[in-house]
Amino acid sequence: MGEPTGALTLSPAEQLLAIEEIKKVFSARLRVMDTKQWDQYGPLHTEDVVTETWGGLPGDKQPTANGQSNRASGREHLTNSIRGMLGSSTHVTTAHHAHTPEITLTSDTTATGIWAMEDELWWTNGDVEEHLHGYGHYHEEYRKVEGKWLISYRKLTRLRETHTPNFFDYMGAL
Repeated sequence: MGEPTGALTLSPAEQLLAIEEIKKVFSARLRVMDTKQWDQYGPLHTEDVVTETWGGLPGDKQPTANGQSNRASGREHLTNSIRGMLGSSTHVTTAHHAHTPEITLTSDTTATGIWAMEDELWWTNGDVEEHLHGYGHYHEEYRKVEGKWLISYRKLTRLRETHTPNFFDYMGAL
């Protein structure tokens, strides 16, 4: 998605600091998503963020941007889509974990990252607890904007997903 915006001129210490700042913004995204702090979710992303993380959802429930399903484009669209999936009329308890980041600085202000991930989601459907458990990788891009590293692109690829038969029943179209 993103193109490098110049040569990498950061010192080794500055490169390590940049990577740590990227890890912090990524970790904050998972925390505010799981704690449903939606006012803090959007600002962790660039204004023009693009996400492709809903490929596992039934087609009629995936968000659409510019005629493409499985895509949210822009900070507001992303935040509204994730809020709609995890915390609108039905409260969905979530736990997202990411591990073993592979972060590459592509310039002084751009980077890519791949994170192994695991997520679990639960909601109550009458007397039944519905559940989803997934494993995969986040493929992300980052951009430094006004001195802060932000997430500019995300794609989720799943290796495995198990869920109860009626897990997606609570959801409307995103």
